[in-house]
Amino acid sequence: MAKYIEMPKLADTMTEGTVVKWLIKEGDKVSTGDEVAEVETDKATMGMEAFDSGTVHKILVPAGQKVPCGTPIALILTKGEVAPADGSMPAVAGPKAAGSAAAATPAAATAAPVAAKSASPVESGARIKASPLAKKVASAAGVSLAGVAGTGPGGRIIARDVPAAGSAPATCAAAPAPAAAKAIPSTPAGPGDTTIALTGMRRIIAERLLASKTTIPHFYLTIEVDAAPLMSFRAAANTASESSGGPKLTVNDFVLKAVVVAATKVPAVNASFTGDSIIQYGSVNLSVAISVDDGLVTPVIRDAQKKSIREISEGVKDLAGRARSKKLLPNEFAGGTITVSNLGAYGIEDFCAIVNPPQAMIIAVGAIVKKPVVGANDAIVVGQRMKITLSGDHRVVDGAVAATYLGELKKLVESPALMLL
Repeated sequence: MAKYIEMPKLADTMTEGTVVKWLIKEGDKVSTGDEVAEVETDKATMGMEAFDSGTVHKILVPAGQKVPCGTPIALILTKGEVAPADGSMPAVAGPKAAGSAAAATPAAATAAPVAAKSASPVESGARIKASPLAKKVASAAGVSLAGVAGTGPGGRIIARDVPAAGSAPATCAAAPAPAAAKAIPSTPAGPGDTTIALTGMRRIIAERLLASKTTIPHFYLTIEVDAAPLMSFRAAANTASESSGGPKLTVNDFVLKAVVVAATKVPAVNASFTGDSIIQYGSVNLSVAISVDDGLVTPVIRDAQKKSIREISEGVKDLAGRARSKKLLPNEFAGGTITVSNLGAYGIEDFCAIVNPPQAMIIAVGAIVKKPVVGANDAIVVGQRMKITLSGDHRVVDGAVAATYLGELKKLVESPALMLL
């Protein structure tokens, strides 16, 4: 029976994808687990695997076209199979027809199951079977494949099985959808105006931030810290690093480390709301806000409490580079417990960020500015000050707890050597 390669659902928020590049051509032979295309989701560009073996008979969707998840994009035949007549092949639906396209195609019967879960290798005692891409994703996430249930052919573990294993606990319920608000019509476009279609990423950002602002009771606390000790400490650290051929550390690297260490001292902020309980996480999985062409992404540095300043710095550089080239994997966005957004490089002195659900706290970091301050003996001197604002989910974090956390953060920024203890 002819088998169709379908546009996969590579992330929870993905509803459609774009075939960026085909890695196969008609007439090529493919095996289960081979990468056949590069697919752009709402967050990244990643490789897509074949779920079946055979010969590529026809590519149905050209590179550059966007289609809904579940849409057949190529046809594979095995030896002796006859291709269906062109007129009986499934039509490729546009994004707006996503709800009906997948169900109406013959591929529905041949697609790899998503909801049904095979017995895990541990339960069955069988040899672990996993595709090369799944192994790569698991290695990057630090996930053991021994406990992962495969949903590929014959129970094979494929890439999309791994992110679920490495993401935040399934008990962390999403915030309920807000009641639909009456749309406020915009001013119609006129001559010289440009209408810009929403990208998948921009649409997801809009939906999540609307849900956050309308369902999470935000509160905000701001502190001003003396950044002079941090600047001196950083200068000394970079001098030592450069003398040994190492990289430079940024102010943000030290701030991220301070945010993590403070969270280990006040663990109540490293939590999320589930509806009938609060989960307090044992590891600090640090989400770092990174600006990309289409908006903002928040990839995660896992177990940040175990990492040095240099390891955090290297992790951020790696994630930022791959985020901007859309090469991050789905699991690298999942499971964050605290987010940091730093607009200091843009000259913004202070701002309030929107909580990144299901997390309970986000830290907004402003620029370091020189200003007159009261020094020793009440003398007016030139100081270096930085404002940090905590946005919290009041269902999880009370004001006093958040204030205690900011006190620890202030202590670390003003005495940076404490971060190393």
